[in-house]
Amino acid sequence: MSRFKILAVTDHVVDSLHSPNVKNRFGDVDCVISCGDLPYGYLDYLVTVLGKPLYFVHGNHDRDYEYTENGRRHLAPQGATALDMRVVKGPGGLILAGLEGSIRYDPESGHQYTQEQMDRRATQLAAKLMGHRMRHGRYLDILVTHSPPFGVGDGPDPAHIGFRAFNTLIQRFKPRLLLHGHQHRYYGPYGVPPTTQVGATRVMNVYPYQLIEWEDDRAG
Repeated sequence: MSRFKILAVTDHVVDSLHSPNVKNRFGDVDCVISCGDLPYGYLDYLVTVLGKPLYFVHGNHDRDYEYTENGRRHLAPQGATALDMRVVKGPGGLILAGLEGSIRYDPESGHQYTQEQMDRRATQLAAKLMGHRMRHGRYLDILVTHSPPFGVGDGPDPAHIGFRAFNTLIQRFKPRLLLHGHQHRYYGPYGVPPTTQVGATRVMNVYPYQLIEWEDDRAG
């Protein structure tokens, strides 16, 4: 039986995490997962202070690069592992996969996709998951996205509709968890719960952060 802790973050810089006190509160986590729309410097800080691996997907507001204070251009958080369109082994044998971005509502912004574009991306990821099962015996444990699935913790406005492709992935591959952001819990009058059970999958809105205690004999 594998037991470990995950600090999941998304969308909003939390002052109490962006401080030395984060080591006292979350120094025992095994990894950090970002669901997007966070400054690279914030994620770099968590990696540096906690000294744990970081896995991430981009959100719809993420830029293709950020400049640090010394003028260096970074394309991603330093020392982090990108999950978009990938299947990755994490701590304790945990299997992670990810899909970035949100529904396309602003043609000038990156990391946004139509439903049809995300369908194609999800199909490509599904092929990788099939291959992973052939090699390692199972598909995945956690699917990391920025947006929620369609109709599961998403919003009715054009910028916050979820992706139908995620519902298909949940049904077919049955990850134990789907972690997402994008939908702020205080956003509008929707009253969206942070966690929804969909079949075998727990869909969790981690905004702005969640401590997840993982216990699963599949990930050992």
